Amino acid sequence: MHTNGRITRTKYQKRKRQKKIIWTIILIISILVTILCTLKIFLWNKDNNKIDEINKDINTKKIVKETKSETAENINPPESKEDDYWYYINMDMMSVDFNELKQKNSDTVGFIKVNGTNVNYPIVQSNDNTYYLKHAFDKSKNSAGWVFADYRNNMVNFDKNTVIYGHSRSNQTVFGSLKKVLNKSWYGNKDNHIIKLSTPTENTLWQIISIYTIKPESYYITTKFSNSQFQTFVKTIKERSQINFSGAINENDKILTLSTCEDVAGTTRLVIHAKLIKLEKR
Repeated sequence: MHTNGRITRTKYQKRKRQKKIIWTIILIISILVTILCTLKIFLWNKDNNKIDEINKDINTKKIVKETKSETAENINPPESKEDDYWYYINMDMMSVDFNELKQKNSDTVGFIKVNGTNVNYPIVQSNDNTYYLKHAFDKSKNSAGWVFADYRNNMVNFDKNTVIYGHSRSNQTVFGSLKKVLNKSWYGNKDNHIIKLSTPTENTLWQIISIYTIKPESYYITTKFSNSQFQTFVKTIKERSQINFSGAINENDKILTLSTCEDVAGTTRLVIHAKLIKLEKR
């Protein structure tokens, strides 16, 4: 009986030590996870703040001008005089002095502004679609990346579909503020349905005709089409829109597509399509 008692106590002490070890491991793991999460949040905010600093260093007031144009061409005007196209072509056009931007980054190919959002950035372009996912305008490594054009696009002579990308950051830097377009307070104001884009060779206005969210796919970022393919494409993107825009669209239009993540996990994309309505050669 005495021996059995010692065995029982030994088993009890062994189980106690095992539980203690397990709880110690759990505690260590919890501490490590907390440290890693804290570090990730710190680095995330640091990168966001760096983007803000870089953008503030770009003297937008000095290099960006918005004025009426007497020489711009109306592009593919619709027959219907009720189309909001006729309202938007009267808006001021944006013209940008690219000398300073090119000195800071030779990859600069344009400048974009989306009314009613914080999107007011130079556009860059590299030889792939990955570099500016992790590099800022000054080419420093940054998880916030920058606003960049698809490497397949010709930013001198716009393709049938010109695609611009940007991360959706929680502090609304880069394309983070584009989530506003899903709010009625944004799309209920038709003055917001315009995108101004300036390049070293052209100043342009683009009328928004479709906005939707979708799982990641390659279809909406297609840049080259046959005539029949493009007819199907413009019909598809118009039908996908979650907001009813008045703008008509056809196979003679050129499309500008903005793409960003709609959710933190990156499982859904927010897509904005606009059509070219006015162009001024520089």
